[in-house]
Amino acid sequence: MGEQKRKEESKSEFIFGKKNYKFLFIGLAFIVVGFILMSGGGSDDPNVFDESIYNWRRIRLAPTLVLIGFGIQVYAILLNPNKGSKK
Repeated sequence: MGEQKRKEESKSEFIFGKKNYKFLFIGLAFIVVGFILMSGGGSDDPNVFDESIYNWRRIRLAPTLVLIGFGIQVYAILLNPNKGSKK
């Protein structure tokens, strides 16, 4: 009887709340978009140098999006889901 009650109590509570998961997925989307924007810029011919590897999108925008995504992930992990509710 006591073991059954303990199993029911352990199943009913998640570590993260709905708000945490929402921010986790938003942060993951920022990271994925940043890496997609960072890709490309290469040349098919290894003897030809392509200047597009140094454009603003790959040097400034993409790494900024990745860092913002990691910041959102940290915020989502540290966010307390039970802050507004009283138990």
